[in-house]
Amino acid sequence: MTEERRDTLWEKGLNLRRQVVGDDYVDRSLAGMDDFNDALQDFVTRYAWGDVWQRPGLAKRDRSLLNLGMLIALGKTEELKLHLKGALRNGLSKEEIKEVILQSAIYCGAPAALEATRVAREAFAELDQA
Repeated sequence: MTEERRDTLWEKGLNLRRQVVGDDYVDRSLAGMDDFNDALQDFVTRYAWGDVWQRPGLAKRDRSLLNLGMLIALGKTEELKLHLKGALRNGLSKEEIKEVILQSAIYCGAPAALEATRVAREAFAELDQA
C-alpha cells in the first residue's frame, strides 16, 4: 500500500471516528499514543474506521446496531458505552437500543443484557448532562 493511500485511509478514518464517537474520545486516544499502542491506534483508525466503516454495503446506523450486539455478546462494556453514544449519533433511538439489549438477553444471556442496560443508562445520563 502506498503512503498516499495510507494517508487517505488515516484521514477518512479519523474523520469518521470523530463523527461517530466524538472529538473528546478521539483526542484522548490520540494524546495517549506512545511507542506501545501507536500501531494499534493506527490500525483501528485506518482499517476499522477508514476502510470497513466506509464500505457501501451497510449504513453507519446498521454498523452501529451490529456493534452493539457484538459488544454486548463479548461483554466489552467500555467499548459498548462508547458505541452506544455513537449509535445515537448514527440515528438509532433509545427505544431501538432497548430492543437490541432485549434481543441480546435471548442470545447472550440475562447477565449480559443486564450489564448492557446498566451501561446504556450511564451513557444516556452522560449525554443528557452534556
